[in-house]
Amino acid sequence: MSASTPRKITYSPAYTIVPTYECFNRCTYCNFRTDPGKSPWLTLTDAEILLKSLQNTGVCEILILSGEVHPSSPLRKAWFDRIYNLCQLALSLGFLPHTNVGPLTFPEMAQLKTVNVSMGLMLEQLTPNLLKTVHKNAPSKLPELRLQQLEFAGELKIPFTTGLLLGIGENSADWWESLEAIAKIHQRWGNIQEVILQPHSPGTQQSWQFPAFDIHLLPEIITKAKEILPTEITIQIPPNLVQTPELLLACLEAGARDLGGIGPKDEVNPDYPHPHYQKLTQILQPAGWELVPRLPIYPQYDDWLSEELQNSVKQWQNTIKVASSIIM
Repeated sequence: MSASTPRKITYSPAYTIVPTYECFNRCTYCNFRTDPGKSPWLTLTDAEILLKSLQNTGVCEILILSGEVHPSSPLRKAWFDRIYNLCQLALSLGFLPHTNVGPLTFPEMAQLKTVNVSMGLMLEQLTPNLLKTVHKNAPSKLPELRLQQLEFAGELKIPFTTGLLLGIGENSADWWESLEAIAKIHQRWGNIQEVILQPHSPGTQQSWQFPAFDIHLLPEIITKAKEILPTEITIQIPPNLVQTPELLLACLEAGARDLGGIGPKDEVNPDYPHPHYQKLTQILQPAGWELVPRLPIYPQYDDWLSEELQNSVKQWQNTIKVASSIIM
């Protein structure tokens, strides 16, 4: 590759749909949740209107992101059915669903595999110390429960995205332990396509009074993550939480290669809007980076999908190629 050839940094043209903000967990840093019974569930009718408005806009990925209903709640089945039906609806309208709704049972994951091209769940941190602090009232944040999701995804051959939340009370040794656990699971199953390194960024809805993570540490963490993780795992950083152009470029130089789903709103960090494609291009191009769209499934996992899902992916692969050639 010549010195003048741009290096590629990817992103997913995405839109987030939230079945409900209700969540039985009470993570003190959360800027997403509402109490059970305080948030209306998204209806399929409203979702269809929304999704139809997104057709022909370039949006490829529909991220289904939800608050969690307790596993023993009488509403659990209705909640899961709503998620499944939303994925099915998104597929029928030409989108590629990616679901991240908290820990699921093995049968639930198996069912969602039929209507998702990939799925995800943040590992956050493995240290049990957080169960005494920020996760004290968050039963589904048990480290072993979240690790189990990565194992389930491996057994079911589900391309999976996971990641670390940085700055919620852990230390640097905890970062490396969590990354090593992810690497170990990938070495067994080969199912981890991305690892997100997400710095805690205070929002207006959280109850926890704690400063933002020192994002100047991010390049160093990325460098170490590259040493720990298998080379085929892509490291992702959220550009709306790394707002200084110089620092964003330093993260790319350290080894980050993806900017995640970019849409009109970051539902998890609503106080931090996603930067527009044009703004990112203005930062990246002069430094020799080419911002290119990607699908929510990486090409090496295509044959893990059903024939129906593979056909949907192929259609988008052709669309992305055409869009990329126009941009270039």
